[in-house]
Amino acid sequence: METERLIIDGIKESDKEDYFHCISHDKRVLETFICRYAENLSDLDFSPYLSNDSLFAVRLKDSGRLIGIILYFDVKDDSCEIGYGLGSEYWGRGFATEAVKRFIDYLFNDKGFHKVNASFFSGNEASKRVMEKNGMRFSRFSEKELEYLGEERDLTYYSIEKN
Repeated sequence: METERLIIDGIKESDKEDYFHCISHDKRVLETFICRYAENLSDLDFSPYLSNDSLFAVRLKDSGRLIGIILYFDVKDDSCEIGYGLGSEYWGRGFATEAVKRFIDYLFNDKGFHKVNASFFSGNEASKRVMEKNGMRFSRFSEKELEYLGEERDLTYYSIEKN
């Protein structure tokens, strides 16, 4: 999959170092995206990411460098949920909005889903804006849905349906 500035494709063994720096070792990302923290590159077990067909790398088109990930999960009949995370050094440049737009198109037109859901932790206004810019609308609020980083977290769900 491609956008103006991005390539969205499978995770490769050669992505391990970029994944470490942009996702699993970036504490700012871990505040907004559920992932296991890795202190050192050697601590990161990368094998589960390589074998997950619903997980994709988000890469800069000009360099091919992984700057984040996007995935779909919780598949139920004709719907799924998406999640995405970008390295904090890439925040605020429209990359997440661009990746999510293309990914929703892929899920509707290539995978055959009719509804796509997403959620964000309370206070994550940037992720809320990404969802809204992509036509997603408020679906529901779930108080203290899960424990993450030692605290109970509220989730707000948004969704979009295929026209």
